[in-house]
Amino acid sequence: MATANKNLSNYDKTQLIDAKPFRFGIVVSEWNDKITNGLYQGAVDALIDCGALPVNIVRWDVPGSFELIFGSKRMIETQHVDVVIAIGCVIKGETMHFEFVCDGVTQGIKDLNVKYHIPTIFCLLTDNNEQQSIDRSGGIHGNKGTEAAVAALKMIALNQ
Repeated sequence: MATANKNLSNYDKTQLIDAKPFRFGIVVSEWNDKITNGLYQGAVDALIDCGALPVNIVRWDVPGSFELIFGSKRMIETQHVDVVIAIGCVIKGETMHFEFVCDGVTQGIKDLNVKYHIPTIFCLLTDNNEQQSIDRSGGIHGNKGTEAAVAALKMIALNQ
């Protein structure tokens, strides 16, 4: 569990593969774009820090988090990527919508990982309020986008 003022996104790039030869797909939800753009930037910064070429990072936007599944599927099928990072943010409201979207996206990303030989990285914030999302998209708890990029590199290495 994250604690106040602890940045969980620190990584040692000497322990990761060189990202230069690989192609990365990032599918980003437009909903809660202040948060998702922060997550995207964290992912891109980490990938570039680990050697990725900007030309080998493909971004596709989708309307909401539920659409991350289809966007990731199409990215895998058409873009010759080595990994896909699915970035979204769902903030709890007063209805059951939160639970349905979170569960659907979780199961959908799982299904993509079972069906395809290209890993799809789950980078979906599921927070109770906007401040929690801000804290995890470049705020006091680091950036889950950075952590997703590290996971992507580790999954590429596993897939080699």
